[in-house]
Amino acid sequence: MTWFERFEQHKARYIYLLLIAYFLINSTINATSVWMEETRDGVANFHIIEPFVWEYSRAISVLILLPFLAMFWQRTPLKLTQVKSQLGKHLVASLLFSILHVGIMVSLREIAYWTADSNYDFGPILREFIYEYRKDVWGYAFFLLSYQLYQFVYSRLKGEANLIDAEPEQQATTQVPDHLLVKKLDREFLVKVQNIEWMESAGNYVNLHSDGRIYPLRSTLADLTKRLAEKGFCRTHRSYAVNFAAIDHISYQPSGDGEISLKNGSVVALSRRYKEEFKQRLE
Repeated sequence: MTWFERFEQHKARYIYLLLIAYFLINSTINATSVWMEETRDGVANFHIIEPFVWEYSRAISVLILLPFLAMFWQRTPLKLTQVKSQLGKHLVASLLFSILHVGIMVSLREIAYWTADSNYDFGPILREFIYEYRKDVWGYAFFLLSYQLYQFVYSRLKGEANLIDAEPEQQATTQVPDHLLVKKLDREFLVKVQNIEWMESAGNYVNLHSDGRIYPLRSTLADLTKRLAEKGFCRTHRSYAVNFAAIDHISYQPSGDGEISLKNGSVVALSRRYKEEFKQRLE
């Protein structure tokens, strides 16, 4: 398995680990800056641990909420149409984000102070919430634009496959050629269908795994597998299909399910639902 396949398989995990590292470093810098500013002209009015509690509680609360924001942004991508409707949705989302962010943050601070036999005073709720919301709405906009930029850049680096000389609405009835046309950044190149080792359903796309690369093709796994059946592809799971030529060996479990190990080291699930058809195709 190549590093690209490994990243694609655990993409959310790697991105989240990077975010944790970023927030940890940023919070540490902010906390130490607060302490250095406070002690520049004398003794601080608070304990050295308090700035770290403030900053880390803020970071943890954001990290808890970011996966939910990503799911919302995935379902409501930015468009050039219906601007007012989109703006309204994101304003509501930013307000909800801020309410939850402040609630989690304050709760974490109160727990931290309680364990130290002290009390945390958030201050007048309305004033402090407005203070926090100003920063949260800016943070929401920054994360939203960063997410959209990441999706755009990553999709261009990853490339997208298309059937040659076929419009999207015509692809369902067009014979699959021996090659697929992949558009990547400002280049176009061909990928042999026979080099596709396995396919994976991904929403409105099917991810084609070929020679350590992954190319999304706008289609359903059911339709694409049916069209590629004569080229040696077979459905093995509701989310997977394999190329017979890429199979190394197959193992079965007592439950009736199985695993298909490919020559490139990848392992694809074989479910009981598709096992009989798969065995018949192998014969």
